[in-house]
Amino acid sequence: MYAIIATGGKQYKVAEGDIIKVEKLGVEAGETVTFDQVLVVNNGELVVGNPTVANASVSAKVVEEGKNKKVIVYRYKSKTGYHKKNGHRQPYTKVKIEKINA
Repeated sequence: MYAIIATGGKQYKVAEGDIIKVEKLGVEAGETVTFDQVLVVNNGELVVGNPTVANASVSAKVVEEGKNKKVIVYRYKSKTGYHKKNGHRQPYTKVKIEKINA
Protein backbone atom coordinates (compact mmCIF):
# COMPACT_ATOMS: atom_id res chain seq x y z
CA MET A 1 0.00 0.00 0.00
CA TYR A 2 1.33 3.43 -0.90
CA ALA A 3 0.12 7.00 -1.18
CA ILE A 4 1.26 10.20 -2.82
CA ILE A 5 1.10 13.24 -0.55
CA ALA A 6 1.72 16.94 -1.14
CA THR A 7 3.52 19.09 1.42
CA GLY A 8 5.78 22.11 1.15
CA GLY A 9 5.07 22.51 -2.57
CA LYS A 10 6.42 19.03 -3.37
CA GLN A 11 4.93 15.57 -3.83
CA TYR A 12 6.19 12.41 -2.11
CA LYS A 13 5.40 8.74 -2.71
CA VAL A 14 5.20 7.13 0.74
CA ALA A 15 4.48 3.73 2.26
CA GLU A 16 4.15 2.72 5.90
CA GLY A 17 7.55 2.65 7.60
CA ASP A 18 9.22 5.06 5.17
CA ILE A 19 11.42 7.86 6.49
CA ILE A 20 11.39 10.99 4.33
CA LYS A 21 12.73 14.56 4.51
CA VAL A 22 10.11 17.26 3.91
CA GLU A 23 10.25 21.04 4.07
CA LYS A 24 10.47 22.35 7.64
CA LEU A 25 7.18 21.94 9.52
CA GLY A 26 8.11 23.62 12.80
CA VAL A 27 7.09 20.63 14.94
CA GLU A 28 9.09 19.17 17.83
CA ALA A 29 10.67 15.70 17.54
CA GLY A 30 8.40 12.91 18.80
CA GLU A 31 5.13 14.65 17.87
CA THR A 32 2.62 13.34 15.34
CA VAL A 33 1.85 15.12 12.06
CA THR A 34 -1.13 14.48 9.78
CA PHE A 35 -0.89 15.12 6.03
CA ASP A 36 -4.36 15.81 4.62
CA GLN A 37 -3.38 16.50 1.01
CA VAL A 38 -3.40 12.91 -0.27
CA LEU A 39 -3.38 12.87 -4.07
CA VAL A 40 -3.30 9.11 -4.76
CA VAL A 41 -3.92 5.99 -2.68
CA ASN A 42 -3.15 2.45 -3.85
CA ASN A 43 -4.31 -0.40 -1.62
CA GLY A 44 -4.92 -3.04 -4.24
CA GLU A 45 -6.88 -0.63 -6.40
CA LEU A 46 -5.75 2.81 -7.46
CA VAL A 47 -7.78 5.77 -6.18
CA VAL A 48 -6.89 9.11 -7.75
CA GLY A 49 -8.15 12.31 -6.15
CA ASN A 50 -9.70 15.29 -7.85
CA PRO A 51 -7.48 17.07 -6.66
CA THR A 52 -7.30 15.15 -3.34
CA VAL A 53 -8.77 11.85 -2.17
CA ALA A 54 -11.76 12.43 0.12
CA ASN A 55 -11.45 11.21 3.74
CA ALA A 56 -7.81 10.15 3.25
CA SER A 57 -4.87 11.16 5.42
CA VAL A 58 -1.37 10.04 6.26
CA SER A 59 -0.11 10.18 9.84
CA ALA A 60 3.59 10.43 10.55
CA LYS A 61 5.89 10.87 13.53
CA VAL A 62 8.58 13.56 13.52
CA VAL A 63 12.05 12.02 13.89
CA GLU A 64 14.21 15.16 13.80
CA GLU A 65 14.66 18.64 12.38
CA GLY A 66 17.87 19.81 10.79
CA LYS A 67 19.59 21.42 7.83
CA ASN A 68 20.70 19.83 4.55
CA LYS A 69 24.23 20.00 3.18
CA LYS A 70 25.45 23.42 2.10
CA VAL A 71 24.81 24.46 -1.48
CA ILE A 72 27.28 26.99 -2.88
CA VAL A 73 25.81 29.79 -5.03
CA TYR A 74 28.56 31.49 -7.07
CA ARG A 75 27.82 34.42 -9.38
CA TYR A 76 30.46 35.61 -11.84
CA LYS A 77 30.56 38.00 -14.74
CA SER A 78 33.60 37.96 -16.97
CA LYS A 79 35.74 41.01 -17.72
CA THR A 80 34.11 43.15 -14.99
CA GLY A 81 35.70 41.77 -11.84
CA TYR A 82 32.29 40.86 -10.42
CA HIS A 83 32.01 37.68 -8.39
CA LYS A 84 29.90 36.82 -5.38
CA LYS A 85 29.88 33.63 -3.31
CA ASN A 86 26.99 32.62 -1.06
CA GLY A 87 26.07 29.44 0.77
CA HIS A 88 22.63 28.09 1.67
CA ARG A 89 21.48 25.27 3.95
CA GLN A 90 17.80 24.37 3.52
CA PRO A 91 16.00 23.40 6.76
CA TYR A 92 14.09 20.10 6.75
CA THR A 93 11.95 17.89 8.96
CA LYS A 94 12.56 14.14 8.89
CA VAL A 95 9.34 12.14 9.42
CA LYS A 96 8.52 8.43 9.66
CA ILE A 97 5.27 7.37 8.01
CA GLU A 98 3.17 5.38 10.47
CA LYS A 99 -0.30 4.92 8.98
CA ILE A 100 -2.10 5.55 5.70
CA ASN A 101 -5.80 6.12 6.37
CA ALA A 102 -7.89 5.63 3.24
